[in-house]
Amino acid sequence: MLVPRIPHLHVYCALSWITLSFAITAIRGSQHGIPLGVVKLWASAFGGEIKSIATKYSGSQLLQKKYKEYEKTVRLEEIDGARLVKNVAENMAEMFRKKAEAAHRIVEVAEEAHLQHEENPDLQYEYFNAVLINEVDGDGRSVELGGEFILEPNDHFSNLSVNLSLSVVQVPTNMYNKDPDIVNGVYWSEALNKIFVENYEKDPSLIWQYFGSAKGFFRQYPGVKWHPDEHGVISFDCRNRKWYIQAATSPKDVVILVDVSGSMKGLRLTIARQTVSSILDTLGDDDFFNIIAYNQEVHYVEPCLNGTLVQADRTNKDFKLARRGSVCSRAIMLVTDGATEMYDDVFAKFNWPERKVRIFPYLIGRESAFADNLKWMACANKGYFSQISTLADVQENVMRYLHVMSRPKVIDHEHDTVWTEAYVDSALAQAHKLGAHRGPNPMTTVAMPVFSTKNETKNQGILLGVVGIDIPIQELMKTVPKHKLGIHGYAFAITNNGYILMHPDLRPLYQEGQKRRKAHYSSVDLSEVEWEDSDDFLRTAMVNRKTGTFSMEVKRTVDKRKRVLSMHNDYYFTDIKGTPFSIGVALSRGHGKYFLKGNVSLDAGLRDLDQPDVALADEWTYCNTDDHHEHQFLTQVQAIKQYLTSRKPQFKCDRELIQQVLFDAVVSAPLKAYWTGLALNKSENPEKGVEIAFLGTRTGLSRTNLFVVTEQLTNQDLLTAEDKEGVFNADHFPLWYKRAAEQVPGTFVYSIPFSSGSSAQENKSVVLASTAVQLLEDRRSSTVAAIGIQMKLDFFQRKFWTASRQCNALDGKCPISCDNEDIKCYLIDNNGFILVSEDYSQTGLFFGEVEGAVMNKLLLMGSFKRITLYDYQALCKEYTGSSDSGHTLLNPFSAIRWLMAELVLFMLEFNLYSWWNVDSAVKAERAQRRTMMVPCDTEYPAFVSERTIKETAGSIDCEGCMRTFVIQQIPSSNLFMVVVENKCDCSSTGPVTMEPIEIIYIESLKCERLKFQKDRKRPDSCHPFHPEENAVECGSAVTISPLLGAALFPLLAFFISRTEYI
Repeated sequence: MLVPRIPHLHVYCALSWITLSFAITAIRGSQHGIPLGVVKLWASAFGGEIKSIATKYSGSQLLQKKYKEYEKTVRLEEIDGARLVKNVAENMAEMFRKKAEAAHRIVEVAEEAHLQHEENPDLQYEYFNAVLINEVDGDGRSVELGGEFILEPNDHFSNLSVNLSLSVVQVPTNMYNKDPDIVNGVYWSEALNKIFVENYEKDPSLIWQYFGSAKGFFRQYPGVKWHPDEHGVISFDCRNRKWYIQAATSPKDVVILVDVSGSMKGLRLTIARQTVSSILDTLGDDDFFNIIAYNQEVHYVEPCLNGTLVQADRTNKDFKLARRGSVCSRAIMLVTDGATEMYDDVFAKFNWPERKVRIFPYLIGRESAFADNLKWMACANKGYFSQISTLADVQENVMRYLHVMSRPKVIDHEHDTVWTEAYVDSALAQAHKLGAHRGPNPMTTVAMPVFSTKNETKNQGILLGVVGIDIPIQELMKTVPKHKLGIHGYAFAITNNGYILMHPDLRPLYQEGQKRRKAHYSSVDLSEVEWEDSDDFLRTAMVNRKTGTFSMEVKRTVDKRKRVLSMHNDYYFTDIKGTPFSIGVALSRGHGKYFLKGNVSLDAGLRDLDQPDVALADEWTYCNTDDHHEHQFLTQVQAIKQYLTSRKPQFKCDRELIQQVLFDAVVSAPLKAYWTGLALNKSENPEKGVEIAFLGTRTGLSRTNLFVVTEQLTNQDLLTAEDKEGVFNADHFPLWYKRAAEQVPGTFVYSIPFSSGSSAQENKSVVLASTAVQLLEDRRSSTVAAIGIQMKLDFFQRKFWTASRQCNALDGKCPISCDNEDIKCYLIDNNGFILVSEDYSQTGLFFGEVEGAVMNKLLLMGSFKRITLYDYQALCKEYTGSSDSGHTLLNPFSAIRWLMAELVLFMLEFNLYSWWNVDSAVKAERAQRRTMMVPCDTEYPAFVSERTIKETAGSIDCEGCMRTFVIQQIPSSNLFMVVVENKCDCSSTGPVTMEPIEIIYIESLKCERLKFQKDRKRPDSCHPFHPEENAVECGSAVTISPLLGAALFPLLAFFISRTEYI
């Protein structure tokens, strides 16, 4: 570059001007009392001090050195994602196959036992009733159907007390324990005890096995005590469980036709409301439905759904529209208090002779003047007529339609294997008295129908019940080699409907004072957690059971969703054979590309692994000890030793993972002596400010060392099961490990743990510091470990305040100090959370909540950036009777949430005509109702510092008052010192918060969004009707408007028009 020649005088003038400019700048920087140089000195002093402490007590340099010693002998192996997902799919398919075979064995025994049994209406039989076992009367004698039933605690069954030799029988509260049908069913099903035990002996990983009878009783193995709720009721009825419904019937399209005429009031109204509710309870994820009301006119519940069907989902949360429905069985449910005609002309024109649309009339009330008309409708259309005169009759009468619709499948004798999506049965959990701390855990169920095989009843298609076996999602995760997925990688699986079977971002719990299950959380769509895939490429491919790859930029939240990590994920996916599921793995570029392989001697590895300071990830599978009962109580370290020292190991282990965990044990072994030396040196750590040193490696191995006794630990949850995000888990690495990996090598990441519940304030009293250890090979790097310390917050803060009192003035008079009242000093992290403030109560808060004006300026200057995130699993507080219909969503699922909120109102008020014409009185009544948590979508921000900006200064105009501030990065850390003048009132600016905001969508887009349809894959099996079906059994033997005919006419036309698609 050419530089013009400047005369000497001009040079003198130029230099004078430049010097004066710098002086003016310095004056400007200090005229408000915040000299940049002093703040930089403070930051440097504190950074050096705190890094020295973290480095020394963690032993990070020693661990880096030990790994580096092996740098020339190790190799980095590139992970083949396609091969990895194929292996995971095969492992899961094998697990599912074994469970399905066990279920089929139960089916065979059940059908044979029933075949050999002769019904006896006078049969007397004492059985073990799940509620009555071990109960005694006032005289100390066993109650009827009780008796002594030996129960022993068992870790494998959530530590419940169980009987591994016998099953128990549960009968719904509204049924008679000694009803002849119940007694006969219980008697012949006693034969299942033997096969239950044999299955468990053959596959010790099995948990609950059961048979749900069409008569209503539920036989469960192993035997366990059931407990009624505070009202003396057990709400569990096996026949309205997803696994029962899906196995008993084929996918179905159901239209519920509801009479809302003036005669439907009082008790009839209550019964009708319960009837519709019970019908909806019987619809599964493969079913479709709509609700139509009629009086003088015909009304669709939602006009946008005119002529369409909504995919049913008992969560009442995620529904989608489909013009073709299930393309299988079809039914019209008529809920009315009478019918003056039989409408044979309508049926003759649209439904005969095939009778592909079944009619199920439910006559509400005691009057039977027109019962014959309704029964004729049922019998003429392969349906079933029921009269419901009391609330107690509702459940049994509704359930009958399932058994009618199961007839074709029974006659075909097709034992279709069905698999449910992930769910938690809260009613069953309550009956077992499972606390939130030990379950219940999400599970999937494999289920198969059980048929009567007696020749005399063959064409009647009698369903005896359904067999089920539960598979915890945790068991599926054990098949995933977590060490191959890298720090941020994970595996996930979805159903044929696109709903999540497992995913680390599936959140079944929410916090409201205590842990509670989200009501019907189970059907979360993949697009709601992988929301960056706006074109649904990944979801569509997996629903259609494709094998392939996909890549995209993603935002992943950590630390109670308060922090965000930006990364690029590569997805690999394929189907799981023999199931409706697809599996995928996500590998994060930078941390999921390579896997380190090193070698050490077997003796050295076992010696250094079997040490008291060593732990292995509880939820990782090094060795499969579940296949044999005698191995179930082995720890993973014991199993590894047995596997490596036995000539013929009796269980399978992941040899590659074991080799690498032995390598990590040897490399990290010197840390034990190093930490012990520090702990024994009385001159070290005199303030006991550093409490714990810890490390973790890519193989799930961790080491810990206490510098204080356990009782003196400020936070005793670190690295324990209570610290969910701080330990190696089935689906994630520890938080301190993940965040350290995102830092520049050689620097530490500092944070205060975010906690909930009673220990929240206690956990805020510590600071964690961690750093990553990397290895290089041929310019390729891999994070092999992370190491860190836990220190007391007050110890950490004292170091900060000491550093902030330093100055470089020659006369020793500091122009400024954090002790001065005219400035405020803060220490914040790279996500804007306060670690140090003069006001201790602000510790852990987001900086924007305390200094909103300064945070806004930092965002404008680019020092921090705001990242917008979305939560499609949120719950928002809402009045139970809210009539606000403004929640029409850009996302189609949320439009259906709005619809289902209205359906809840329908259940509450029932009179649909008045629902569409809500007057002020109804609105006033709703306003008085209590709030409830309802599904919603929210948008919320996260904040991240800009790494390239190390320091900056700025000023804020607070209504004419200029307020200056300085922000300076702390060297070798993720921290920033912020010094702010304390002279202007900037409260008018308002805080910058991280509070989520409910997304309110445009009302005019409601219909368009409602009609949006995501891909789904219907089940392969369909049994809508059978020519040999005996429809004579159609019910046992009421004033409606002639509009019923007008309602039936288009419905039948609508259904019949679909037959061309079959």
